[in-house]
Amino acid sequence: MRISRALLDELIAQARADAPDECCGIVSARDGEAVAVHRVPNAAASPLRYEMDGREQYRVMDEIESAGLELAAIYHSHTRSAPYPSQTDVNLAAWWPDQLYVIVGLVPEVDVRAYRIVDGEITESPLEVV
Repeated sequence: MRISRALLDELIAQARADAPDECCGIVSARDGEAVAVHRVPNAAASPLRYEMDGREQYRVMDEIESAGLELAAIYHSHTRSAPYPSQTDVNLAAWWPDQLYVIVGLVPEVDVRAYRIVDGEITESPLEVV
């Protein structure tokens, strides 16, 4: 996925603002290029996991579809660990196996990574910052 520095900075700002809890949301795109970040409240309000608020997630996905965009990535933050999918993340990915998952790690320093998680297999995917 290609993403602008401004949109990437928006993800990082949300992760910092929501800390110590994890943040979450959806990135929409057109032709593989990210065009918007859609914040979704973390209904779990937890530093250890995220759970997108169902009503807000539905609203965002409807908005993306109505605009003729694609769901490019599901994102969340890790406020206490590196940006690598946890077992909880792998379990959640079973619901959306074809999605790109972006994780914003805040420690030991800010690091943003993207992954495909299919049948429990984790594969890092490139994020092209433009």
